[in-house]
Amino acid sequence: MNPRGGDGAEVIYALRNNNKLANLVLQEIGNAGQNTRLAFQRRLPSNTAKDYYFIHRDTGVNTQPIIVEYGFLDSTGDDVSQLKNNYELYAEAVVKAVMEYLGRPYNNPEGGMTGNTYTVKNGDSLWSIAQKYNTSVAALKRVNNLTTNALRVGQVLKLPTEEVIPPTNENNIVYVVAPNDSLWMIANRYGVTVDAIKQLNNLSTNNLTVGQTLLIPNSSTSGVVPPTTNTENTYTVKNGDSLWSIANRYNTTVDELRRLNNLTSNNLQIGQTLIVPSSTSNSGGTTSNDIIYTVKSGDSLFNIARNYNTTVNELMAYNNLTSNLLSLGQKLRIPRTNQSPTTYTVKSGDSLWSIANRFNTTVDQLKNKNNLTSNALQIGQILTI
Repeated sequence: MNPRGGDGAEVIYALRNNNKLANLVLQEIGNAGQNTRLAFQRRLPSNTAKDYYFIHRDTGVNTQPIIVEYGFLDSTGDDVSQLKNNYELYAEAVVKAVMEYLGRPYNNPEGGMTGNTYTVKNGDSLWSIAQKYNTSVAALKRVNNLTTNALRVGQVLKLPTEEVIPPTNENNIVYVVAPNDSLWMIANRYGVTVDAIKQLNNLSTNNLTVGQTLLIPNSSTSGVVPPTTNTENTYTVKNGDSLWSIANRYNTTVDELRRLNNLTSNNLQIGQTLIVPSSTSNSGGTTSNDIIYTVKSGDSLFNIARNYNTTVNELMAYNNLTSNLLSLGQKLRIPRTNQSPTTYTVKSGDSLWSIANRFNTTVDQLKNKNNLTSNALQIGQILTI
């Protein structure tokens, strides 16, 4: 044991040796839960070629003596209580380090569990350990001061003596987060909103941990009615999907999709299941007179409205848009009652292909209409569409 008011373990090794064993010992003591300071050598003041401690000086050149100071008896930190309660764990940690240094197999005397700890084996995860010892991932992370779910084979984890489950009442359901869960999926399952779950559990983000315990508002008593499916179908979100593209596919609006699915944002996850209407009313539906325009790079509502002889406000109202922002690939509905443009002035970067694509025609039709014999264009050239 150490004196003089420090805190944590130290290991002292001989001048003739390297620091590998000392550092392994210090690392394993740290894995067992003790604070660690440093591994170092100490020289004799009267002859600096010699070790300070006789246990280093007088044990022969072919040995690796180390002095392990497990903590400070006069610690101003937590050494005193840790040494009293965990000395067996720290001693076992040294044994483990020595076996690792020698390249010999180490068998935990408790088959993985020593006292109130568990030694991580190949294939372990925080989730599997929590399940095995009837606790939660959150509790394991809390008692071991872990900030991630990453584990290392041989790592020693403290096991929670008890796990406090949040109080429940008739308005709350206790739910344990499973692999692949998301707040959206859980909220949808119980017919509540993501915001309601976050507020009840004091969550500041949407991140979840496998094994985490959540309180879910009971929709039957909280006034939240789960969405019904008697006139609805479901859609599974795929890569590249957006609420806008799905709404357009099913002749509905983004707001309607958000209402049906209790969504508080436009964010989607691949594999997420959405309720979509099986039929739509006349408002927002596509008619046979509509032109479907696909938004391209450089487009704005202003230039699209100008090209199709309409206004930005009319486009926004007809497509249920709440802002002027557009996305590449977004499809806009344009009534055919608005006359198609008759001419177009070529700008820098234009090509017959880009112009044809913009106005839903073909290069050959543009060339025929304008008596062009090649695809070459000039800035300022006026084309008939």
